[in-house]
Amino acid sequence: MVKRNNRTKLATILTAAMIMGTLPGQAFADSADSGGSSPVTGSEAAVQSGTNAQITKVKAEALARQYVNIPKEYALQGISFSSEQLAAGKRNTWGLDFVKKVNGKQQGSIYVRIHADSGQLLEFRTYVDNPSAKPTYPLKVERDAAQKLALEFIHTMAPNYESQVKLNTEYGVSLLPPLTGQVRHPLRFDRIVNGIPYADNYIEVEIDSEGHMMSYSLRWDETIVFPKPGTTLAPEQADAKLRATAMPELSYIIPYNAKGVRKPVLSYKLESLAIDAESGERKDRANTPYFNRQGTVSETPLSTKPDGAVPAKGDVTEQQATELVKAAFKLPTEAMLSHSNYNENIDEYTGKTYASWDLNWTITKNGKEQGFLSASVDGHTGVIRNFYDYNYSGSAEQAAEDKAAVTLQQAMELATATVKKQLPWLTHQFYLVKPDPEQYEGKTANEIGSYRIEFVRKIHGATVDYDTVGVSIDIRTGEVTDYSGYIADFDYPATPPSVITKDQAVTKWLGYYRTELAYRLVQQYWWDGQPIPIEKANLLIASGEAAETQLSSKNEAELVYRLVPRPLDESIFLDAQSGSWRNLETGEQTQLEKPQALDIEGHWAQRQLELMVAYRALDVKDGKVRPSEQVTRGELIKMLVLARNSGNSPMMNDGVTASQEKASFDDVAADSSYFVYVESALAQNLIDIGDGSFNPDGKVSRDEMAELIVRALGYNALAEYEHIFKASFKDTDQIENKGQAAIVVGLKIMSLSDGKFLPKKKVTRAEASVAFFRYLQTRAELAEAPLRM
Repeated sequence: MVKRNNRTKLATILTAAMIMGTLPGQAFADSADSGGSSPVTGSEAAVQSGTNAQITKVKAEALARQYVNIPKEYALQGISFSSEQLAAGKRNTWGLDFVKKVNGKQQGSIYVRIHADSGQLLEFRTYVDNPSAKPTYPLKVERDAAQKLALEFIHTMAPNYESQVKLNTEYGVSLLPPLTGQVRHPLRFDRIVNGIPYADNYIEVEIDSEGHMMSYSLRWDETIVFPKPGTTLAPEQADAKLRATAMPELSYIIPYNAKGVRKPVLSYKLESLAIDAESGERKDRANTPYFNRQGTVSETPLSTKPDGAVPAKGDVTEQQATELVKAAFKLPTEAMLSHSNYNENIDEYTGKTYASWDLNWTITKNGKEQGFLSASVDGHTGVIRNFYDYNYSGSAEQAAEDKAAVTLQQAMELATATVKKQLPWLTHQFYLVKPDPEQYEGKTANEIGSYRIEFVRKIHGATVDYDTVGVSIDIRTGEVTDYSGYIADFDYPATPPSVITKDQAVTKWLGYYRTELAYRLVQQYWWDGQPIPIEKANLLIASGEAAETQLSSKNEAELVYRLVPRPLDESIFLDAQSGSWRNLETGEQTQLEKPQALDIEGHWAQRQLELMVAYRALDVKDGKVRPSEQVTRGELIKMLVLARNSGNSPMMNDGVTASQEKASFDDVAADSSYFVYVESALAQNLIDIGDGSFNPDGKVSRDEMAELIVRALGYNALAEYEHIFKASFKDTDQIENKGQAAIVVGLKIMSLSDGKFLPKKKVTRAEASVAFFRYLQTRAELAEAPLRM
């Protein structure tokens, strides 16, 4: 289907379904669609014909139809001309939208982007609303097959770039085997210059598990000048420099899906960094003006000791809450309290009951509403959590004068005074973040509006990630227009906890990262003297808000050694106290190198056992998965729930906090590794409460497993009509769940042994793994498209 000047077809599976699985057979002929160009109407007419591009819009459409065979039922919906900023110049492009509509409803779209001067295909992406598409399991096209299709596509569409790219073996890789047939394979081929990768230029292709080409993108900048490698550091020298440069930071974090009441955990963070490949000098992107605009954290706290005592708890009335806000912030005389609301809820992090008064004022002048104010006050302590002042049109007098009443330094002082007044018992833990003054240079008071001053909380030198404290000061009045003081109510140790050393933390993190020699482009754009990202530069030019002559830029390619994170199937953090890796979601201990099962090589169920091990449905102890051991009820339920949830761990019901989690079974407590799986299975009606005991370590018979699988397929009610199923097994009389046994055997999920079902036989780990692999296959086969009337 996709072709270039009548070149050879791609691989059979690709040509059979390149853009979408529902295209007609004639769409894949060697010659281009001879349907001709569609008339340009509607939004397309807004594209000016006076562009200086070599490719006209009519030619652009013709090329789009030549490169990508657009079915006749797809009409040209819109066409746009735009310019993209490059390192040294710009690139003009045409973007074309083709849409298929049936009875006024859009059922598919194809977007194509073409270089407006060379005619090179830069991008296409597709969307098809096809509810009748049916997944298959296992995948028809695995990642290795998708790579071959992608390479053939690049050979056809971008032959001039083919020799300049190399597959990025880590990009888009799913470390866990898929549990569904609906999978897309993202593939990226990085640009290679002087034998060194430049990862910001690449060709990206996305192919689905049916072999359909879903998208293509050529990200390339020919204007970049790359310095030739000189005498670079040896890899071991680079590692030593990176180690010496690394600065791990202590911080308190909260695993967001931990069992039980959530508690702060002390962690060591180490962000990716880079050094000059020759000198070893640190070369962080964060040192560029744009990335450093948030400011610099002061070295000393607001005070050496608390400025006040922790507020006592009691009951705060509406009147008291209102007066507290009035005393803290300047409210206009025209402000009238228009709404108040009292709420109580259990904090999802701490498990403690939280109360608040939410208050709203309306500002009216001369009978016309001018703005509003809002505030939230702790209903137990009277502490103001937030305050916001908004004027719809602003002050006419201020706008006319457009003068600053306060400097940045004065704003920082006012913000500091506000924080000290509102949170006096924590002033020794707050550190001012000093904004970069360059971001305000050359701007008027009206353009700035207000200064935003942030504060970082540190406890024993560790940053508290989840607390938020900030103040906005109006540059023309010096008044507070916005205040936030969200402090989580956790308990912290009175003395600094014992932690591993920074050198030990660096050693751990350098085991997580790998060192790579690479090119990277340091791009910096300025507009009106202010640093802006390249995305904004492109937007300003495209919108006409700024001419290219108004933008100044500095774009330099540099050769660096950088730290690249290793691909993992989970988010992790380094526990600063134990020195162990832990899962950022659950808080459970984990490791970088996943345990390998050494006792399943060549086993008849090797693939299925590896699947269960990958998803931790089966544990590995001392390198052994023990395939011949009998599977437990807990393991079986975990297998099933993971299979039904595409391999994801289930979450608790919305609105249920950690402290509210209650075990439905008396032998599967909230801190059990099986808790979320058993509760999920109960909620899905896969199991019932029975006598209140689940017996997670109990063994499972074939009869029980058959019922569980049939329940998961949604056929358990039907299975009760066992007379409609053939169950002519030699031991039918011994089977309790005859209908279920007939279904799983009929669907080839479970098998017979010499004509016997053996319902009382206990299931091994290998047998359970195979049964659930076959369940996944059968579930995809039984997926039914909606009935069309």
